[in-house]
Amino acid sequence: MQGWAFMARALAGGAALALAAAAPAQDTAIPRGDGYAELERLPDWSGVWNPDWSLLFGGGGGGAPAQPQLTPAAQARFDAFRARQEAEGVDQTAQINCVPPGMPGIMRQPYPMEVLFTPGRVTIFAETYSQARRIYTDGRSIPEDPDLLFNGYSVGRWDGDTLYVDTVGFSPATVIAAGIPHGEKMHIKEKIWLERPDVLRIETTITDPDVLTEPFVQQMAFRKEPTWEIREYVCEENNRLIADDGGANIDLGFDELDAEDPFGPLPE
Repeated sequence: MQGWAFMARALAGGAALALAAAAPAQDTAIPRGDGYAELERLPDWSGVWNPDWSLLFGGGGGGAPAQPQLTPAAQARFDAFRARQEAEGVDQTAQINCVPPGMPGIMRQPYPMEVLFTPGRVTIFAETYSQARRIYTDGRSIPEDPDLLFNGYSVGRWDGDTLYVDTVGFSPATVIAAGIPHGEKMHIKEKIWLERPDVLRIETTITDPDVLTEPFVQQMAFRKEPTWEIREYVCEENNRLIADDGGANIDLGFDELDAEDPFGPLPE
C-alpha cells in the first residue's frame, strides 16, 4: 500500500509541475490597444446607414435596376416560379420561419445597418434578422473548401479608402434573387466606398456559371442617419403561420389590432 501511495503522490506532483510549466507568464500580456492605431488611417464609416434608392434611381441618379441574365435552364425555373407566384400568391414560408435572406439579399433589405472596424476585421451589423457579416482584412486567403453559410465567408482588402470584398461558400437556402437559386460556384465581389461623408456606396458583382450568362452587377447606396440607432429585430415575436403550405400565409394580427384600436382615434 505504501508503494501505491508513493506513486500517487509522485504522479500528482508531476501533474502540478506540468500545469505550472504551461501557465503563461504574467509579464507578457499583449497591450489592449495593439492594432487599433492603424485603424485611424481608414475612412470614417461609423454610425448608422439607411438604404436610399433615390440616390441611385431617382432625381437623375440612373435608370432602372439591372436584371440578371440567366442561362436557359435558370430562366425556365424562374418562369415557373413567377407562374406559381401569380397563381398561388407570394410564398412566405422562409419569412414565417425566420430564415434570414443571406448574401446577397441581406445587403438589400429596407432596414439600416452599422459598420464596425476592429483590427483585422470589418463587421457589418444588419438590423434585418439581427445579422452580422464578418469581413476579414488580416491578409488571409479565400478558403478552398469553405463551410456553406447564409452570409458566406468574406475576405477584404483596403485600397486607399475603398474596401474590396470577396465572398464564397453560400448556403443552398440563399438565392441570387427571388426565384433564382444560385449554383455551387457563386462568387460575390463588393466594392465599398464613401461617395461623400454622408453617402456610402456598394457595387456588387455576382458571377455564377451555372445560373448567369454574364456577371450581375448591382448598385446600392446608404445615407448616414446621425440620430438613429440599430434596433432589435426579433422575427419570432410577431409572425403567425396560417398554414404551412406556401402562398401568402403570414398573419401579423392586424385585424385584432384594428378591432382593439390600442392607439385610440387618430388626431384631427
